[in-house]
Amino acid sequence: MADSLIDLIKVLRDRTGAGLMDCKAALLNNDCDLDKAGDWLREKGLAKAAKKASRIAAEGLSLVKTCKCGSRVVVIEVNCETDFVAKGDAFKELVEALAQKVLDENLSTVEELKNSSESLIADATVKMGEKFDIRRFIVLKKEEGQGLASYIHMGGKISVALLLEKEDAELGKQLAMHIAANNPSYAYESDIPADVLSHEKEVQLAAAKNDPKLQNKPADVLDKILDGKVKKTFAEMTLEDQAFLMDDSQTVGQILKNKGNKLLRFVRYQVGEGIEKRQDDFASEVMSQIK
Repeated sequence: MADSLIDLIKVLRDRTGAGLMDCKAALLNNDCDLDKAGDWLREKGLAKAAKKASRIAAEGLSLVKTCKCGSRVVVIEVNCETDFVAKGDAFKELVEALAQKVLDENLSTVEELKNSSESLIADATVKMGEKFDIRRFIVLKKEEGQGLASYIHMGGKISVALLLEKEDAELGKQLAMHIAANNPSYAYESDIPADVLSHEKEVQLAAAKNDPKLQNKPADVLDKILDGKVKKTFAEMTLEDQAFLMDDSQTVGQILKNKGNKLLRFVRYQVGEGIEKRQDDFASEVMSQIK
């Protein structure tokens, strides 16, 4: 029986990735039935995950994956709790599998992906013991003659994909690297929403009222100065106005014009951006566990 139990533990561990003692407990609580023991571990894993609902999943990976025919790419971000897990092969395989699901099943929303991946996430929770969150994804699709390009930085900390009006693999790769490094908010000045421009002008106007050098300027002159300040602010975050990473004597807009090309769309995901990492007080956490 002992040898049989050891063999079953090994099989169950290979199936689930759970710890030795957890596998032993699962088997003993389910009459050594492997299927029931596997379900038992998943249930325990899910219970564990529920207890961790207050934990913030701010680490993780982003990924760009292309479909077999090369006409679609998905950019995805999946979060976990620790950088240690994010660097592991099991988590990388999970992110790959989720990205492939998006492409294979032609999914368009995070909710669809979550519903389609319940068992996959459950198994990963049992195996890795952490809370996971499918945060976001976007699919880019090219038409005939258009070009898709991508770049993954720092092993998945930043992922970029873009769509060009005309196929140009070298330009696409360079632009993807530029976007990863410079983090533009907009592709072109025309993409900046009117309310965002208006708000920035209000900010600059308020600043001008506190600047002695500008207080006595005629209204038309002040207006031109403010427009210049607004343009300068947005030039730093607008791709077409940024100095090109590969040749800083030209802007990205000039490079695109010289190439007779146009950037139609880009996506840049940086893992954890906009997620506030919870700072726990260790003493308080210990006391909460005692109570």
